[in-house]
Amino acid sequence: MKRRTLLKGAIGTIPALYLPGFLKASDFLSPFVGESMQNGPFKPTWDSLSQYQVPDWFRDAKFGIWAHWGPQCQPEHGDWYARKMYLEGSDTYKYHVQKYGHPSKFGFKDVINEWKADKWEPEALMELYKNAGAEYFFALANHHDNFDLYPNKYQPWNSTKFGPKKDLIGGWAKAAKNQGLPFGVSVHASHAWTWFESAQFADKTGPFAGIPYDGNMTKAEGAGKWWAGMDPQELYAQRHGLSTNENTTYSNIKIWEWQKGVSIPSKAYCDKFYNRTISLINKYEPDLVYFDDTVLPLWPISDAGLKIAAHLYNKSIKKHGKQNAVLFGKILDEQQRKCMVWDIERGQSNEIEPLPWQTDTCIGDWHYDRRIYDKHGYKSAKTVIQTLVDVVSKNGNLLLNIPLRGDGSADEQETAILQEIAKWMAVNKSSIFGTRPWKILGEGPALENAQPLKAQGFNEGKGKPFSSADIRFATKNDSIYATVLGEIKTDKVVIKTFSSDSGHYSNQVKKVTLPGDTNPINFTHDAEGLVITVPEHLKGGYAAVFQIV
Repeated sequence: MKRRTLLKGAIGTIPALYLPGFLKASDFLSPFVGESMQNGPFKPTWDSLSQYQVPDWFRDAKFGIWAHWGPQCQPEHGDWYARKMYLEGSDTYKYHVQKYGHPSKFGFKDVINEWKADKWEPEALMELYKNAGAEYFFALANHHDNFDLYPNKYQPWNSTKFGPKKDLIGGWAKAAKNQGLPFGVSVHASHAWTWFESAQFADKTGPFAGIPYDGNMTKAEGAGKWWAGMDPQELYAQRHGLSTNENTTYSNIKIWEWQKGVSIPSKAYCDKFYNRTISLINKYEPDLVYFDDTVLPLWPISDAGLKIAAHLYNKSIKKHGKQNAVLFGKILDEQQRKCMVWDIERGQSNEIEPLPWQTDTCIGDWHYDRRIYDKHGYKSAKTVIQTLVDVVSKNGNLLLNIPLRGDGSADEQETAILQEIAKWMAVNKSSIFGTRPWKILGEGPALENAQPLKAQGFNEGKGKPFSSADIRFATKNDSIYATVLGEIKTDKVVIKTFSSDSGHYSNQVKKVTLPGDTNPINFTHDAEGLVITVPEHLKGGYAAVFQIV
């Protein structure tokens, strides 16, 4: 992908890409009508956004919980349902045909109509999340399915008019405020243009061969139907040709970045996304905004993402008197990591990062999948806690998705996991919240087998499992917290990093305790390292924390 020239005009500076179907200069320079940007010190340029400083409250928080919940949870059949249901022969397609009927007759718009969220109790859920140690909360504002979970005049396909007929973001925001949790929204809709291209397909074989799915339906075809008067294209956004490098037989897509062969969105589409997102920020004033995009939404074919970033930061300054908001992006270069927080999906950095970052992951699939529940396939509380400790040692935060059922409830296995995390946090939270990385992140064999990141992350679970030889460090005030990640089966724990010969710790250890407990623990400190006598009640457990002064 080669950047050749720059287009300059009313919306700023835009890189021009020599791609088939790329937008013309006139597309960028035409009059724009919609939401205004908040004035302030931040401008929609990389140089200006590089002034950004991550607020201390986020660096202190360390742990957030995410409700990645929307109409794609209604079938309870996993992530990307709205795309995969149109991929002939796929597992999701077969499930959809059996449960709902053929996608030419019962499309995703009809799945939305089935979704009622009748067991959603945001206040009770938020209390559960807060008890589990969450210091901030994220709600899904929209997904690639293009359906907004809040009212706005730019997207008529939203949860106040269809499905639950409720302002779901409003409900989440109120519950988070009542629990004193910073509130975040995740925005994924920028890719609906290409992600929903499968809705334009038709079966190649069988009794429905050649009959188009409902992705190209028009407003006129709604006469006499439940969606009468609505334009399906406001949801599917498919009044365009298919991308030429679309992979039609696989459940994923090779068109995530705006590159050669990808159908480039129209200016109207980009403007609509900008307006929807600005109205979301204006209405709910979120403390955090997560974009499921490479860098920023629609970059580099549009500056919509840059404008949204500047608006968020300036609006935060106007409200708080200082920049207090946090914005996330993926696959960032060195300059872009100064402009926002680098988010790594289902993976971790392998070193202490100079700037704060976040990993986002899930105990199951992103959207609820009943099959994972049936197989007892969720991540354990042990895995979650070990991941959190590892991430914190590297200057990161953990955002954990707890997928909700279509009806809005958490199942009993998820609740049990959160309750176990809560028990660990009740004893050890001081070793997590408000800490900063130490000189080195830790020691142990897992570090020697760390796997590199792939694309936006995806190195989670690829390395060697943690053992009692794997120890992670964090520091706060005058204390160093050393967490033994694996199960302790011996009477002694040896921390080699504290050896007088290691060069990492030149002082003499004065005291070793457990978090929140002033009673000293026996230890020796010499050339071997710091040798701690393990209290009996910690044997057989995991993620035991020792506070060292």
